[in-house]
Amino acid sequence: MDVGIQMVFASYGWNDISDAQVWDEEIRLARLADELGYDVLWSVEHHFYDYSFCPDNLQLMSYLAGVTGHADLGTAAVILPWHDPLRVAEQVAILDQVSGGRFRFGIGRGLSRREFGHFRGPISMDESRERFDEAAPMILNALKSGFMEGDGKFYKQPKTPIRPKPTKSFEGRTYAVASSEDSVEAAARLKARMVMFADRPWPMRLPQIERHRELFRKFHGVEAPPFLIADFCICTPTMDGVEDLARRHMGSFVDSNLEHYELLTGHFSRIKGYDAYAKKAELAKEAGRDGIVEAFLKAAVYGTPDRILRTLEERREAVGEFELCTSFRFGGTPYPLAEQSLRLYAKEILPVLHAWKSERPKVADAAK
Repeated sequence: MDVGIQMVFASYGWNDISDAQVWDEEIRLARLADELGYDVLWSVEHHFYDYSFCPDNLQLMSYLAGVTGHADLGTAAVILPWHDPLRVAEQVAILDQVSGGRFRFGIGRGLSRREFGHFRGPISMDESRERFDEAAPMILNALKSGFMEGDGKFYKQPKTPIRPKPTKSFEGRTYAVASSEDSVEAAARLKARMVMFADRPWPMRLPQIERHRELFRKFHGVEAPPFLIADFCICTPTMDGVEDLARRHMGSFVDSNLEHYELLTGHFSRIKGYDAYAKKAELAKEAGRDGIVEAFLKAAVYGTPDRILRTLEERREAVGEFELCTSFRFGGTPYPLAEQSLRLYAKEILPVLHAWKSERPKVADAAK
């Protein structure tokens, strides 16, 4: 299975940390991960706030293409409603060219009202689903044909060549973030691998995973490839103190989510196309902050390599095959701890995961 790292670029949870230090630490970890044999370097796209600030992950990946030689490079994700589809296709074509075909193209529609509000227009979150559904096939068709065109509600694009002309298919290299029912369907229609975050117990996720597989078969007549899990990890030689570390840093990351996405305000119920998040917000209110942290801890992985491997084996038995992009730096994690986790994971866990057979194991009875 493929195992990558996820760069988050957060300062929430750290004291007196500069933006420059945040970027230095994430890039140091990414270059080390390439040296240690991780398969993919993934990066989010976020803007403006301590929660995360990587405003152009395609630009970042173009830099990493020049300073790495082993790992693939992935976006998780480019938020399409915030971009001109033509410019995205051009940037992707350049990146795939300079990286020698190492790029994996992940896309999403966005979730943060705070971020949407800053883009000129402003770009309304009520339009995010329509904008995504219009832009995504335009871009993917352009990367396949070498020409961009469109005559939809939002993007009037005369037929335009993409130069440099794409030379390698993105089939199997396209990913789409999918947490809501309509996003699951959109990912399947696009023939994209689904991206999910490890933020709740996996039995709760299984219906969406199976639905993506079912729709993928329906739309394309083939089995869906393994989906991608954005994971969070603290890997330590012993269990001494690791539960406290996990609760502190994963709890801080949960706090940053509650603040950034305003999950407890109820605003998703007033935004078109975010019904699934409105329901999630209601559940979050019922559980409270501590309940959300407990659910997060059950989904994430932490502890010794043996404990983490057992957890991943249980996850695989429950939901089937998956890929990983694992974050080691989040919620105030000190850099030495993040690097220690990255190195120990590479030494003790990565070889085992790479040796896993690709056949999908039997899914647990919960799927029946």
